[in-house]
Amino acid sequence: MGLLTGLVTWPLAPVRGVVALARLIGPEAERQYRDPVAVRRALDQVEQDRTAGRISEEEAAAMEDELIGRLL
Repeated sequence: MGLLTGLVTWPLAPVRGVVALARLIGPEAERQYRDPVAVRRALDQVEQDRTAGRISEEEAAAMEDELIGRLL
């Protein structure tokens, strides 16, 4: 990269940094989102909330469907 190109594109450096960071963080976030252990914990929490009456049967069913969808 030449000096002139570096000076002209210098204001875009933060954008390039954010893009590079997103490329690093994205796969890890996806792995954690689909982690079977995390999904199981969330399903257990839904069951506890349903048992305690904090959420309705319909809400619990919707949450369970979403969580099971993460595994597929």
